[in-house]
Amino acid sequence: MSSNSSTASHLSLADIQRLITGLRGQLNRVLLGKADVVENLLACVLARGHVLFDDLPGLGKTTLAKALAYAIGGRYTRVQCTPDLLPSDVTGFNILNQKSREFEFRPGPVFGDVLLADEINRATPRTQSALFEAMAERQVTIDGEARMLSSTFLVLATQNPVESVGAYPLPEAQLDRFAMKLRIGYPDRDSELQLLERSSSSLVEQEAQRVLEAGELQSLQESVARIAVEQPVREYLVNLAEATRKNHAFTLGLSPRGLLQWQRVSQAMAMLKGREFTIPEDVQHVAYPVLSVRLSGLGGTVDTAIESVINSVTVPHL
Repeated sequence: MSSNSSTASHLSLADIQRLITGLRGQLNRVLLGKADVVENLLACVLARGHVLFDDLPGLGKTTLAKALAYAIGGRYTRVQCTPDLLPSDVTGFNILNQKSREFEFRPGPVFGDVLLADEINRATPRTQSALFEAMAERQVTIDGEARMLSSTFLVLATQNPVESVGAYPLPEAQLDRFAMKLRIGYPDRDSELQLLERSSSSLVEQEAQRVLEAGELQSLQESVARIAVEQPVREYLVNLAEATRKNHAFTLGLSPRGLLQWQRVSQAMAMLKGREFTIPEDVQHVAYPVLSVRLSGLGGTVDTAIESVINSVTVPHL
């Protein structure tokens, strides 16, 4: 899917649920026994958000990213973040063609649809900042020229929570670009047995199938924006945001950008559940992944801090 794809069309409720069911089924076939992770990831994708996976190696993050790109009909790209990675390795660069004597642009991995930034905290802050513009505006500026990315460009970044040697903590400004932080965790026994029973061939090639055609992901994302959010739910979100700013566990409290992301992800969760309107339970459902990305360095106190915020605000009755 390129940035100049045809204009997205309006989808019926039946079409929306058919496509969502297809996506959900494909990802659950690849990531066994983790339906909650798949549901949150889908909500983030439909809300046009980026995801930070904070988890141990070998739990299926790369496989999941490939399967997602395959299912939405997009192009998967990957960058392994290391201290010597340059910003141009991410965005691309201009190079002089010796024959034509003109500069030609060599696009970097941000010009895909689903970019896996593996171990993002091992890249230097300068290289990490190369993703700021791409994540926020879906464009990059190279040699003074702005170049548009895919309209559905998505970053899935990973970081290892147990290895800090040679790592650079992500700054608050970059963490705020992510809509969610997700953890996959170890699979249950039945899922691991099923995994061992499978063929040694690629799980993505074996299990994942293309679900969306060109423009359909954009149509789904536009449908999320039409999910109703009534005044009591908006007030509930604002009250929760204010509570984070009064809670000392939050370094800065929830930003207006973070609040907008929270509302959009709540709308996406409502759509995943087959509703045309958002309820407080949708807000609570995504509270932990949305807020945890903004609670860096708290270890085991993250869940406690988020729980205290949710419990401190009265839930509206619709």
